Amino acid sequence: MTERERIAIRHQNTLSKLADKQDPRRIEIYKGKGWLTDDPEVLELLKDGYNKFELATAQRIMDESSDQVFLNTCPKCNRLTRTPQARQCRHCGHNWHELTLASFKLNCSFQPTGRKFYLIGEIFKGEVKVGNFIDLTMVGLNCKPKIEAIEFALKRENGISTEYISLGTSELTEKQKEHLKKLGAFGTPFDIVKEI
Repeated sequence: MTERERIAIRHQNTLSKLADKQDPRRIEIYKGKGWLTDDPEVLELLKDGYNKFELATAQRIMDESSDQVFLNTCPKCNRLTRTPQARQCRHCGHNWHELTLASFKLNCSFQPTGRKFYLIGEIFKGEVKVGNFIDLTMVGLNCKPKIEAIEFALKRENGISTEYISLGTSELTEKQKEHLKKLGAFGTPFDIVKEI
């Protein structure tokens, strides 16, 4: 979202919490904290109501960057799940937990000259094989690249050596690679799955 869209959401949320308590002192305090705004451009976004604002914002995001938006849908009924990580449909009850083979925690990523791009980290549970897919939706990428190579990486820090697993792929765009490099370590493990 744009900064103005974020301000509009904060403004609307604060107004809904105020409800009938339209105390002028409280309103001035909230404006001072940035919870409410007088910015005409922000208020223009909300002029037709919050529902229309949400729909317009969602449409703008889809128009501008649909390749970066991941909509986790049920493979059976194709309806939207509750969360990007959900593996069970709230609508038809279908579950696809069996697709998840392992959990991988990202430590860093890099690409040696002339080689595949590597995600380096730890496997927390399960087994990983060449041909599996890395579900990168947890890190904000709408893709599941195929694992083409598995290698070990040795990292030395303060005289201590740690061995990590490296998952190599050549299916990422330059923009996706940059996103992962900037991200560095990611605390929440993400899934390794057996099919897309």
